[in-house]
Amino acid sequence: MSLMKRDVIIACDFASENEFNKFIKLFKNEKPFLKIGYQLFYATGKKFISDLVDKGYRIFLDLKLHDIPNTVEQGIKSLVSFGVEFITIHATGGTKMMEAAIKATKGTTTKLLAVTQLTSTNQEMLENELLIDRKLSDVVNHYAVNALESGIHGVVCSALESKYIKEKISNNLITVSPGIRISQEKNDQSRVCTPRGAHTYKVDYIVVGRPITQSKDPLKEYKKFCKEFIGE
Repeated sequence: MSLMKRDVIIACDFASENEFNKFIKLFKNEKPFLKIGYQLFYATGKKFISDLVDKGYRIFLDLKLHDIPNTVEQGIKSLVSFGVEFITIHATGGTKMMEAAIKATKGTTTKLLAVTQLTSTNQEMLENELLIDRKLSDVVNHYAVNALESGIHGVVCSALESKYIKEKISNNLITVSPGIRISQEKNDQSRVCTPRGAHTYKVDYIVVGRPITQSKDPLKEYKKFCKEFIGE
C-alpha cells in the first residue's frame, strides 16, 4: 500500500483567468488540487500561479519540459520559485536531463514527475509513428526505472501501468494518472480507466479534466470522483 494520501487533481484547461475564476467559484470553500497546463499558464503567468499557492491551493504545474539537460535545469530553477507541488518533465529526455532537472529542486518542496508515455499513445502509434518496436507497457516501465535511477520523485502513467510500477519497480515512486473516466467515453485518450480501477491499480493521484470541468455540476462531479477513487 502506498504511503501517499490519494487525491483527485482537476485539470484546469481554461483559456483565461476569467474562465478559471468562474469555475473555481463553484467550489466555494473547497480547495481541490489543481493541474495548470500550457493553455492557462501561458495565458496568465507566474503571478497567477503564485497567487493560487498563497491562497492554499496545491498546484501541479504540467509543462512537460523536454530539452538538453542544462536548459531543463535552468527552466526548473525558475519554476520552483512558484512554490508548486509538482512539475512535469518528459522521461524521453533521458537520464542526464532528468538528473539535471532534479538538481534544480534541491532545497525546495517541489517534486518532479517524469511523463512516461502520454495516455493518448497506443501500441500502433508507438510502432508506426515513434518507431519504437517494443510493447507499450515495457516502454513505460523502462522509463519509470530510468526516472527512479535519476532521482525523480514520480511518474505520469496510465492507471493500467501503475500497479506494476508500484509492485515491481518502487512503491516510493509517486504515480499520477490522467485518462480517468467514470463512463467509457475516451475522447482523445487511448488508455483510460475508472476511478475505482485506478484505486485498485495503486495510483496515488488521478487527473480529471473534462468530466468535471464540462459537467453541469462540477462540484458534485468532483465529489463523485473523490468518493470512487479515495473512498470518501
